Amino acid sequence: MCSARRFSLWLALGLWALTGVARGDSSDTPPIFVQRAEQNYEKARARYHSQITSAEAAWQFGRACFDRAEVESDKKGREGFAEEGCYACRQALVDDPRSAWAHYYLGLDIGQLASAKGLGALHLLHDMEDEWKTAIRLDEKIDFSGPARSLGMLYRDAPGWPLSIGNRNHAIHYLTEAARLSPDYPDNWITLAEAYLKWNEYRPAATAAARIPAAMAQARQKLTGPNWESAWADWTRRWQTIQARLSETSRPQSPHMGK
Repeated sequence: MCSARRFSLWLALGLWALTGVARGDSSDTPPIFVQRAEQNYEKARARYHSQITSAEAAWQFGRACFDRAEVESDKKGREGFAEEGCYACRQALVDDPRSAWAHYYLGLDIGQLASAKGLGALHLLHDMEDEWKTAIRLDEKIDFSGPARSLGMLYRDAPGWPLSIGNRNHAIHYLTEAARLSPDYPDNWITLAEAYLKWNEYRPAATAAARIPAAMAQARQKLTGPNWESAWADWTRRWQTIQARLSETSRPQSPHMGK
C-alpha cells in the first residue's frame, strides 16, 4: 500500500530555515491524519523488528518514520523519527543494495532530519540528491516518479550556487520528467506549475496547470480511501492557489496601476 504523498515536500526538506520560508505548523494537521500516521508507524515498527532481515520491512518502516515525522510538531521528536527512518533504510540497503525504495525513503528521511536541524543541514542536501539520483537509476517510476519529483523540488527550493545546490534548470528538468513518466499523478503537474510560478513564468505554468484537472479526474478513480485523504486535501488547496495566481496574471490591469 502506498502512503499518501502528501503536504508540500519542501516542508520536509529543512529548507524553511535555509531559505527564510516559514515551515508550516504541524500542530495544524487534522488529528485524524496524525492518528493514522501514528498507527502506521507502530504497525510498521512491529513488522520491522519481527523481520529484521527483510529489506522491504525496513524501508517500509523508513516510510512510516517519514510520515510520522511529517505530523510531529516537536523538533526533537521529528529528528528522532527521522533518525529511525534513516537507520532502517540504511539497514535495508545492507540486505538489498539495489532497493530503489530504500534509497528513495532514505533521501526523504534525511530531509526530515534536515528539517529538524535547520541551518546546520546544508551538507545534508547533497546526501538527499545522491539518494534520489540513485533511486532514479534503479527504478524511476516508484511512488509515481517520486525520486524525480523530490529531486526537482530540492533543486527548486535549495539555496543556489555557491551556497548550495539550488538550480532552476535542474528543477524544471526533473519536475518535467516526473510529469512525463507519471502523467496521471496530480502532484507532478501541481509541483511543476508551482515551480514555474515561483520564477513568474506564467505561460509554461498555465500549460502545466491545464493538465491538472484531467490528472485529478484520473486519480480520483484509483487513489481512494483513508490513506489518500491528506494528499487530496493538499492537492486541492495547492490547485486553488495555482488557479488564483494564474487568474491574477490574466486580469487586465487598471490604467491607473503603476502610476
